[in-house]
Amino acid sequence: MALGGAAVPLAGCDLFDRNNEPPPPDPLEPLAAESAELAARHRAAIAAVPGLADRLTPIADAHQAHAGELRRVIGRKVSSGAPAGTPTAAATDPDEVLAALREAEQQGRENAAKACAAAPAERAALLGSIAAARATHVEALK
Repeated sequence: MALGGAAVPLAGCDLFDRNNEPPPPDPLEPLAAESAELAARHRAAIAAVPGLADRLTPIADAHQAHAGELRRVIGRKVSSGAPAGTPTAAATDPDEVLAALREAEQQGRENAAKACAAAPAERAALLGSIAAARATHVEALK
C-alpha cells in the first residue's frame, strides 16, 4: 500500500531550519559599534596623554552612553570589537592626539547624520542627538 503523501517532499521542515538563522543586522549596528569604538579611542588617548583626561573623559562617557542606548534600541548585543591600532593609542603629543580624535569625530558626525536622515521617525530623534553630540565633540577637541 502506497502512502500518497510519502512522495511529497517535506516542505514544512524548512520552517524549523529558519530558527537557526541569526536575525538580519539592524541598520543601527554600525553606528553602535562606532560609538563603542570612539569611546575606546578616547580612553586610549587618555591612557597615552593623561593630561587630557578632564577634556576627553566626558566625551568617552557620552560615546559609551550612545553605544548603550543604540544597543537598547536595536534590542540585542552588538559586537563592538576593540579598535585596532588607533592613532591616538600610539601618539603622545597632545596636538596629534586631538587632531586624530577630531578627524574620527568628524567622520562619526557624518555617519550619524546620514543614519538620522535614513532612519524611521521613531529613531530619528536619538540619531539626531548623537549627530549633534558628535558635532559638539569636534568643537570641544579644537
